Amino acid sequence: MLRIKKDFFEQIVGHCKQEFPNEACGLLAGKDENVAKVYLAINVDKSPESFLMDPKEQLKLTKEIRNSGLEMIGIYHSHVASEAYPSEHDLRLAFYSDVSYVIITLKDKNKPVIRSFNIKEGKIAEEEVRIG
Repeated sequence: MLRIKKDFFEQIVGHCKQEFPNEACGLLAGKDENVAKVYLAINVDKSPESFLMDPKEQLKLTKEIRNSGLEMIGIYHSHVASEAYPSEHDLRLAFYSDVSYVIITLKDKNKPVIRSFNIKEGKIAEEEVRIG
């Protein structure tokens, strides 16, 4: 399960809408399943079909997370025209088996949908997301 405060959910959705029509991405920091901070990142792909964080930025954000006493518990990105479900590209980028992969779909920009997945060795398991 992943717990996200409503303010954080709105921050993530706002970032996704701001980057539209390209995918947005970022990191989620916290403890256990509770998100305590959202880190917006830059999609260097600048693409509506894929995302890639700049490795230097990702390292910097990871250090910030660690120095704040939190853990990276999730990686989020948006899908601008498809369902909130991992694509083949997403599976290839799923290097961390101990984090949640959060996908926000803007297929209907007025009703964004958020889903979270655990991905281990190419196997996808959906996990509950609680907002509030």
